[in-house]
Amino acid sequence: MSSLWAACVAEFFGTMVLLLIGSGVVAMTVLFGGGHPGEVVNGGYTNITLAWGLAVTMGVYVSGKISGGHLNPAVTLALAIFRQFPWPRVAPYMVSQILGAFTGAGLVFLTYRPAFLKFDPALERTAGVFATFPLFRDAPAVGFLDQVLGTALLLFLVLAITDERNQAPLANLTPMLVGLIVVAIGMSFGALHGYAINPARDLGPRLMTVVAGFQNNGLTDGSGVFWVPVVAPLLGGVLGAAAYDLGLRRYLPAD
Repeated sequence: MSSLWAACVAEFFGTMVLLLIGSGVVAMTVLFGGGHPGEVVNGGYTNITLAWGLAVTMGVYVSGKISGGHLNPAVTLALAIFRQFPWPRVAPYMVSQILGAFTGAGLVFLTYRPAFLKFDPALERTAGVFATFPLFRDAPAVGFLDQVLGTALLLFLVLAITDERNQAPLANLTPMLVGLIVVAIGMSFGALHGYAINPARDLGPRLMTVVAGFQNNGLTDGSGVFWVPVVAPLLGGVLGAAAYDLGLRRYLPAD
């Protein structure tokens, strides 16, 4: 097992890559789509889901050999509970993931800052390029089940394809399959709360929007929407891992 420092560096860079590509495609779609402010065009939602899947794939390729390529606190927590991942590494992994997500989102904002200021001079409408928000703003908890189910499906499928007792692929194919899982979940459960399924992917960029001066950021604007994409994925990841282990893995041959 790699040193804790090396693993945290890998998680930082892997999650940074995840957000560079993921937030980058949302910025491209929103800022250069040619529609009204905030309207998702220029390839639309299909572009976004495909790019987020590729972002996960590349992030796992970057970090997988050193840290295991978690890139997601929900994954780290579930593996600690169900796969004997060392508990002393849980908090450092999560902090590294959040910092990587913050940095990746910040680099996207710096790159496209002129376009943001042209498109949304007061930064009142575009925090959603980086963080997720409920479809129904008057009911911020409406996407809670959406996030629980999406993340549960993520962990259920990730454990299934990486289980050596199951039909595990060759190691170099695993990142591609994990990325495809993310694409499928986004196309199926992405509307009600913006397709986070990852607390770091949401909280890190949301903190960046606060620092950068975005209004209506879900954290300091009084709306209180930030907690759903943090709490729900952590719960969903544990439930998905439990469902796999208790529902399927116990029937697989031990050897």
